[in-house]
Amino acid sequence: MAERTRIWISDTMKKLLKKKPLDKIRITEICQAAEIERSTFYYHFKDKYDLVAWIFYHDAFRTNVTDVKEAADSMRRVRRDVLVYRRALEDNSQNALLPYMTEYFTDVYTQTAKARLKTDILDEQTAFSIRLYCYGAVHMAKEWLLTEDPVPAEQIIQMMFASMPQFLREIYFD
Repeated sequence: MAERTRIWISDTMKKLLKKKPLDKIRITEICQAAEIERSTFYYHFKDKYDLVAWIFYHDAFRTNVTDVKEAADSMRRVRRDVLVYRRALEDNSQNALLPYMTEYFTDVYTQTAKARLKTDILDEQTAFSIRLYCYGAVHMAKEWLLTEDPVPAEQIIQMMFASMPQFLREIYFD
């Protein structure tokens, strides 16, 4: 039941984001459009930024980030909701989406590396390289999304993977 309610609220937010920027949307408006009480909204989300982050996590969670096809499929899904993501990414407030995305991918790549290397702690260079790669890849994904006529999703993913340091590619792809 809780998951359905979150999806209902997120679908409502997506509709609102297609009409106006994130900074112009208020919680009251989300609640009215979703036909829910404010308490229901706050039971599921801290604020509208938490809701936008949940939308991203919900879309990204099912993606194997080290698989070209799956990552490209994810990019295409995001592209289908391009106006929603553009509006979310254009917001530069304290709780903007970009830092959530960076944190998410850094954590996913870190956990994947730990699992593949069979360790609980990564050395300093590996941890740094993962963060650096994720910061760059997330910003390039944003640039790709904000571009009117971008290269195909597979091509941007392949370029991102090719830009990864060789020793990281060996961890993730060998």
